[in-house]
This record gives sequence, structure tokens and C-alpha cells, in this order.
Amino acid sequence: MPGEPLNVPPALASNFYLPSDRVYSRSEGTETAVAFETLMAGLEGGKALAFASGMAAAAAVLHRVPVGSVVAVPEDPYHGVNGLVEEAEALGRFSALRLDMADTAAWQGAALEADVLWLESPANPLITVADLPAICSAPRKPGTVVAVDSTFATPLAQRPLELGADVVMHSATKFIGGHSDLLAGVLATNDMDLYDELHHRRLLNGATIGGLEAFLAIRGARTLALRMERSQENAQILAERLSTHPEIARVRYPGLLADENHAVAMSFMDSFGAMMSFETTGSGERANAVCQRTELINHATSLGGVESTMERRASIVGQERIPPTLIRFSVGCENVEDLWTDLANALTSTRD
Repeated sequence: MPGEPLNVPPALASNFYLPSDRVYSRSEGTETAVAFETLMAGLEGGKALAFASGMAAAAAVLHRVPVGSVVAVPEDPYHGVNGLVEEAEALGRFSALRLDMADTAAWQGAALEADVLWLESPANPLITVADLPAICSAPRKPGTVVAVDSTFATPLAQRPLELGADVVMHSATKFIGGHSDLLAGVLATNDMDLYDELHHRRLLNGATIGGLEAFLAIRGARTLALRMERSQENAQILAERLSTHPEIARVRYPGLLADENHAVAMSFMDSFGAMMSFETTGSGERANAVCQRTELINHATSLGGVESTMERRASIVGQERIPPTLIRFSVGCENVEDLWTDLANALTSTRD
């Protein structure tokens, strides 16, 4: 409308004048949060709920099941999700069925006995791509919920709800926000009963997104397509060069023809994303040194920003099963030749 702001402004308020449908921001959210949810609903094709973090969104799904339930999770899930699962097991809330993310038949079988299938694809940090069409469409026990953590893919690469998933999760801290300056999570679903349940759980747990974070998430999401186009182009070039480098033992990126995930990714994904992992030759200490020697690429945790980041994941508590020299690499929007020069120099300078 004429005279209204072009951008959705941040609504920094906790309560509102009565009488009104919006009473308290923890329950109804702010206008900014609703605008962010509307944007994400359009991207995913379902109804969206914004959370204060990706972990808050994951907890809302995983902790909704009754005591005695079975939850199927990847063998090496994101370490925060692994913490949620281990805590629930220790408290006797549910038992976990841990499956290889690449074992499609095992996941299809689990759909007949588990109450929740928690899929992570592409997986963090091994970049395993699950056969989502085959798993999400498999026969399942009545009431079983299939949830997909699609953070690495973003809605531009895959839309799990269209493939038969019940709920899709994003850590909007990552690619959605895109600037390493906010914490946020999102759930999207086409099941209105499930939506109402998750909304109620968000209310009880106080996990509503703040107005400023919602504003920043909208700002980031507006450039998602542009950022991903550049980052994915960079990732493809760097993965191809790393795959022939003498100081690299293995590259994990589904855009490589030789990658074991390439065929399944090609079958349903629109693109391959901007996340890869690579393993250096030598020891874990050498991989640490590579991360510390780069000058343009940031030695930092998290991912999905305009800037490139990388870290040795086995150094993270709870990730000890990860190959000791594996470096997770979030490829940003910098000049690709600058990124390559930085990587090559770090690999050369740390040669054993």
C-alpha cells in the first residue's frame, strides 16, 4: 500500500492492547514472526512455525511422542539432536533406533514400527543423501511421523513435504538467515492437527522467535536464491579441484559424478547445495592445522553464511565417531579463485 514500508519492520513487543486476537508474543507471535512464517510456508508448500532456534524446532518434534515410543534417527545425527535423543533414552521417554542414513530398506522397515522417523538429508557432516521419495512414501504404522531436517538443502534444493514427509525442519540460523547473525528455527507441515500440536508445544516451551530475529531471517531469506546460486557454483568447482589434490584423501559432495550420493541426489534434488566435507591426508592434528592456516576461509563453527567457514568435526564433543581428518566446509559467496588459493596454500603449508 502507498506509504507503507517496503520491508517488513521488526515488531519489538511482548504484549498488545486488548481486545485483540494478538495478546502475547509467546502465544500468537508478532507480525514480523508471522510474516517470516508466511514466507517459509510459501517456500516449503505447507504451514510454517518459527522457533527461537533449530534445536527448539527439533525438540518440538522429537519430544512430542508418548513414553515408550520408538524414534528412528541416523547413526550419526547432528550432535545437538543426538543429545536430545540420548537424554530422552536416559529418562526412559523413548528408545532410539539408529540407522545408516543411506540404508533405504532399513528406513522403510522402520516406518512400520517407529513412531517418528527423523531423517537428516544431506546429513551433517557426512553429506549423505537419503532417498527421500522412497522413504517418505513407504508404508508406515498408523500415526508414524516422518520428519526431515532439510537445513543443508534449503527449500531451493528439495521440498520434503512434496515427497510425502509430514514435517520439515530448518535451522534458519544457517542458509535461511545467511549472515551468521541470528538464531532461529522453522517447522513446516501440511497436517493441521500436527501443526496445532507443535504450535502448542512451542507455546509451553517458550520457544517463540523474537521480533528482531524474525526481521533478520526475512532479510536473509530474500537473498537466499542469489546466495545459493553463487555458493553452489563455488562448491562444485572447489569439490572438483579438491578431489584431485594429492593432500586430500576423500571429498564428500553429491555434485561429484564419483560421489556415492550423486545418483540418488540427481533423482529428486534440484541442486546439490553448498555444503561439503573433505578428509585430508595425515592426522587429525594436520586437519586442525589446515583450518587454522586459512586466511579468507573462517575457522568457525556453524554454516550457511555469505562467508565460508570450516572446522574439523571430530574435535567437537559428541562427534568422535566422525573420521578424524574430516573437515566440514560451508562454501560462501567469495571469489572462487580466492577461496581455492587460500585452501591450496593451507594444504601445502601443512604438508607432513
